[in-house]
Amino acid sequence: MDKFKEMIAHRHEYAKAWKARTGGKVVGWFEPYFPEELAYAAGMLPVRVLAEHETDVITDKWMYAACYPVRDIVNLILRGRYDYIDGYVTVEGCQWMFNAFEVADNNKKAPFTHYLFLPDYTDAPTSKDVVRSEFEVLKGKFEAWTGKEITKEALDNAIEVYNKNRRLLRCIYELRRADSPALLGSEAMNIVLASQVMDKAEMNQILEKLLDELEDRKPVGDKIRLMLVGSETFDSRLEELVESLGGNIVIDELDTGSSYFWNETYPQRDRLMALSLRYLGRPHNPIKDSNWRRRPQHIFELSEDYHVDGVIIAKQIYCHLHGTDNYAVWKLLRERNIPFLFFERDTGLPEEDTELRLEAFMNMLRPGLTRLVGWHKAMSL
Repeated sequence: MDKFKEMIAHRHEYAKAWKARTGGKVVGWFEPYFPEELAYAAGMLPVRVLAEHETDVITDKWMYAACYPVRDIVNLILRGRYDYIDGYVTVEGCQWMFNAFEVADNNKKAPFTHYLFLPDYTDAPTSKDVVRSEFEVLKGKFEAWTGKEITKEALDNAIEVYNKNRRLLRCIYELRRADSPALLGSEAMNIVLASQVMDKAEMNQILEKLLDELEDRKPVGDKIRLMLVGSETFDSRLEELVESLGGNIVIDELDTGSSYFWNETYPQRDRLMALSLRYLGRPHNPIKDSNWRRRPQHIFELSEDYHVDGVIIAKQIYCHLHGTDNYAVWKLLRERNIPFLFFERDTGLPEEDTELRLEAFMNMLRPGLTRLVGWHKAMSL
């Protein structure tokens, strides 16, 4: 399992080695609605631009009061950590992340940059046609930039490679539904994060081997079953902290976690429409869920399927999207009597304070204490 954590830590070296080996281009993307299959079909390596905390003395010049992951991304870009990236693409979404894209565009002058519009009302009747049109424009720009036609065969291959990756990741997540799973939450998060910076064909081979090995792996032991909800995360530190206290995050609802791979692309003759429907149909983050509010129900269904004892809601500081969406999530969890803990975090996780709150929450969920807490609450009404 350590190979996945090492992969994330050495993702820049991996991309550079891939470029040297293949002679291909690397395209960096910021938002989870970026159609990676188009870049992959053009022979490029799509790499998610992830945050990583380093000493920052330059970001204040370019933005203020942004969430810390975005500030860390800007810091990394300005420091040259992502200089191997040949082009950047962002999708209509978080405005702070769009600012990071603008900083990259204005300061690093990558050979290729593109802004892709995606409607906030993803369920509107015309949204699929708008997104298909946007994907067609991006496809043409990729072809002009690389000098390589994205054929139907290349696109079919990319769709199948990505669908296979999603199926394998779903298989790994399904193993976590067991009463005593053979996988820790930190391990699962490292696997998903590594998948977002690696060549999918190579990653698929690793995942197939991993699934074979997990069949013979001993369970991790009985632990408090928790679900992680909230802003994007870029490492497994929170999961590791939970595990050190006797818990295990058996499912998450994160853009960098399960929401990244949860649904597949259903092939059809119009490949771009198939991709449009896939990305519009993925589990939505708050900004794309403001019309029908389907996200809280999705969170509840996951909590039921994975038999969680409680939910952790971790919001990145200054993340306005999750800040405005939390009330709907809290409302549903309270209505369904699901215990939850909410706190704010940043990329430099305040471990002492967080550990204290997590420990108190998990003690409340331990067998034998839940009934007592419920009785005390009922008596105080």
